Amino acid sequence: MSTRTPWWIRIPVLFFLIFGLMEYFIDSGEKPAIIEYPITQFFLLLVLMILIAIELILKSIENVMFQTLSPEAKERYLESKSKKGEWKWAKDWSKRLTKSREIEKESEIIMDHNYDGIRELDNVLPPWWVYLFYATIVFGVIYLVRFHIIEEYDQKLEYEHEVAAAKIEIEEYKRTAKDLVDVNTVELLTDAADLSSGEKIFTANCVACHMADGGGGIGPNLTDEYWILGGGIKNVFSTISEGGRDGKGMVAWKQTLKPAEIAQVASYLLTMQGTTPANPKEAEGEIWVDPDSQ
Repeated sequence: MSTRTPWWIRIPVLFFLIFGLMEYFIDSGEKPAIIEYPITQFFLLLVLMILIAIELILKSIENVMFQTLSPEAKERYLESKSKKGEWKWAKDWSKRLTKSREIEKESEIIMDHNYDGIRELDNVLPPWWVYLFYATIVFGVIYLVRFHIIEEYDQKLEYEHEVAAAKIEIEEYKRTAKDLVDVNTVELLTDAADLSSGEKIFTANCVACHMADGGGGIGPNLTDEYWILGGGIKNVFSTISEGGRDGKGMVAWKQTLKPAEIAQVASYLLTMQGTTPANPKEAEGEIWVDPDSQ
């Protein structure tokens, strides 16, 4: 009558299949989704409860169908079930956890109650449920002693620890995230890919005023050591982002270029220092010396 895979194989397989799919489709960064998003814990618990409920319903249906069989059919069914080669240790383990009676022995625990032909079984509480109940009592006692009597650890302290850890993670992210770079955190980029991107940005936006070789036109010469608003990566980044002198300087590019792109083009144009353009413009500003090099 039943050739289904045992429940103790079906439930874990289905549960971990759903868990795997959830981890695959939910983008949670480096941490597993079940840790990053507490709602997933509730979802998995709900899935587990639904799977168990389905198994109980199927088992009940199977028992009802068994009761409708003729004695000969019941005997054939029990015979076929015994020949299925189920693992004995697993059956014994399941029986110890549930203390369930086999179908053919249910007559021993049938009660006198009769509701339109439906008989009631005098089953005991499953040991796994009883042990779990005892475990919650032990957990409750430990929780009470630790958090309300000894006051070793409380939610305020936990919050402070998590906030401190989050601040460290935020600072680390800001330090490494290019799109969050600003005038205070920008550093000179030397990677070939960054300089190549900076050259493309310079060619698309800057050559009209500074010439392709940086010799200057409307804008100042970028190849000499004179700077109007200061040299170095931080000053150049700030000038590109915020614009030049009021009324006669370069426009602010922060509305057009991303911070990472400003860092790239600033790093690229600094590579022009000391080169020889075709028609260099006269020097403007003052000689700038990097204070870090002194």
